[in-house]
Amino acid sequence: MFRFYQFPLRGVSAVIFARYVPKMQGRGAGEEAQFLKKQFFRYLCPMLGFLMMVVVYGLLLRDVWLLRSLLKLGEEAMSRRRLVRVLLAADLLPVMLMVGYLIDNPPIVMRVSMWVTWLWMVVTTLRLSYALFARYVHRWVGYIAATAAVGVLVYGAFWGRCDLRTEQIEYCSERLPASFDGLRIAFFSDLHLGALVDTEKEVSQVVERINKLTPDLVLFGGDLVNIRHSELDERATRLLKGIHAPVYSVIGNHDVGTYIGDSVALPYEVSYRRLVEQQEAMGWCVMQDTTLYLHRGDDSISLSGFAYDPAYKEERHDRDLPMSGTDKGYRGVPKELFNITLIHVPQHWEEILRLGYGDLTLAGHTHAMQLKLRTGRGRGISPARLIYPRWSGRYDAAGRTLYINDGIGYVAYPMRIGARPEVTLITLKRCE
Repeated sequence: MFRFYQFPLRGVSAVIFARYVPKMQGRGAGEEAQFLKKQFFRYLCPMLGFLMMVVVYGLLLRDVWLLRSLLKLGEEAMSRRRLVRVLLAADLLPVMLMVGYLIDNPPIVMRVSMWVTWLWMVVTTLRLSYALFARYVHRWVGYIAATAAVGVLVYGAFWGRCDLRTEQIEYCSERLPASFDGLRIAFFSDLHLGALVDTEKEVSQVVERINKLTPDLVLFGGDLVNIRHSELDERATRLLKGIHAPVYSVIGNHDVGTYIGDSVALPYEVSYRRLVEQQEAMGWCVMQDTTLYLHRGDDSISLSGFAYDPAYKEERHDRDLPMSGTDKGYRGVPKELFNITLIHVPQHWEEILRLGYGDLTLAGHTHAMQLKLRTGRGRGISPARLIYPRWSGRYDAAGRTLYINDGIGYVAYPMRIGARPEVTLITLKRCE
């Protein structure tokens, strides 16, 4: 069946007519409000995509009209015509991306598309910043605003995206066995190998940073690759094998292969299976809805890991994303044991709490949308907070903790502003 929400227009037509109207019948006022709130956040990303397309095509139509008007003028409009032609070429960049995705999306296509997206963002930000401030304040204020805005984008692309930070937190619990007091866990997530601009440099600094922290074990929160298993090539494997401590990983939404363009040449199930095999071949323990037990002396704790379910590809940004695999993953796990749960998407935390596990839950996925304005010691401000109820850092509830790592790599555009790539060192402490 034709599915409207595969396109940006789903944010309007599919939501209102195909989604809301049939499901609104028979609901009370309270249920109706909750339903509308849920649907709003579920389709916020598509609606933002739709608005972006409005901007893209609005600028394109405006520049076509402007160029036609300038062509009627004489030689005095020559320089203005050149400028409009440049702007028109920039307007066409998103259209070029759409054409490029029609066949397949190997790493080279994804890297080029990220830089094309970034270039379009630079040109669009430059012209809109100048137009806004020049029109309503002063022309020189427009120059300053446009320069500052572009400067931020340039910083994010050439410095912010690889400015690795170490976040150190201490987790204290009376449920932690005495033998595990002081256990050091290095946690990182969302490497997106196929999207990295400089794989050698960016992966090397992550491995070096992890080893410098001397952790007892390393946990990886998923999205090792961006599209397909082949991104974990010989070079990336060699670098990642340099991690000295044992590594436990889970599968993220980018790992399962459902974003592969030509799924006939490479079925996503094949890519998924090969990626798991490749991780295991380099010594990583891939946890797919399973629980292991860590032992120190006479004490034990449980470590549970859950793979992202590819059946929920369209719902990956939902605030109440369903969690599968818990029957298998937590089967027979004593609730009196201290439990660490490793997941990719943080939306699963409420279900983990409901089941009585996850003294400490670790997740990734959000990247803080690679854009975060830090305000003092708080979590900061990010557009991610509009989509996810929990999107970065530490959250505590009912004596249990969720920590969301901001990730290492990047998607859509090769840029991080404020949301620096992160390696987290977690020290477990026993509290009496």
